[in-house]
Amino acid sequence: MTATPEQTSFEIRWARFQELDKLTDHWWWRPGWHVGRKAYTWHITFDNATAGPLHDLVDEIQPHLEGPGLDPIPKRWLHLTMQGVGFTDEVSDEDLTAIADAATARLAHVLAFDMTLGPADADAEGTGLLITPWAAVAQVRDAVRAGIGDVWANVPEDADGFRPHVSVAYSNAALEAGLVRDRVARLREITPVTIPITSVQLIRLNRDEKVYVWDVVRDVPLAPAS
Repeated sequence: MTATPEQTSFEIRWARFQELDKLTDHWWWRPGWHVGRKAYTWHITFDNATAGPLHDLVDEIQPHLEGPGLDPIPKRWLHLTMQGVGFTDEVSDEDLTAIADAATARLAHVLAFDMTLGPADADAEGTGLLITPWAAVAQVRDAVRAGIGDVWANVPEDADGFRPHVSVAYSNAALEAGLVRDRVARLREITPVTIPITSVQLIRLNRDEKVYVWDVVRDVPLAPAS
């Protein structure tokens, strides 16, 4: 039986994590970011009623990750990072509205889907959940990118190399990877959960306090699956 891209990635990433010496502090300041700055981006967020099974899974996982090296993510701020737009001081209100409208029109033709989350996956910057199916998330991202392209000649970020994931804890220091590896290993057989994904969010994001927080600019529904 041929392995899926998701399963292949899961195994390759674990093999690399096994060889990792040091964690990387996830909270280093990436280019352009500084205290007080915010950005517009598209995420799938999980603070609605249908996210209950995911929240239960996170409640089960996070106690195993307590200890040096990791910052658990509050359930309110769980997310699937999808597509950036730009810093809020560089995107005009007119362009943002046009992008949101164009993406909304395109997402109206993308079907809602069921997303399976789990088991635990890890890398140098954090511990997350394996996501399936990648193809369904990619369709949502492609529609968002097309909507941005309807307004701007150049769409931010690369189209290729996208790996859907939902982090549950971020690395907070350059500690020995072995301090985290055993904790994550226990979670690689945890039973996944499946939840419906019926919308995607354009958000205004801030990261000043070593946690990603946001307010929703536009909540965009997907087409009904049936």
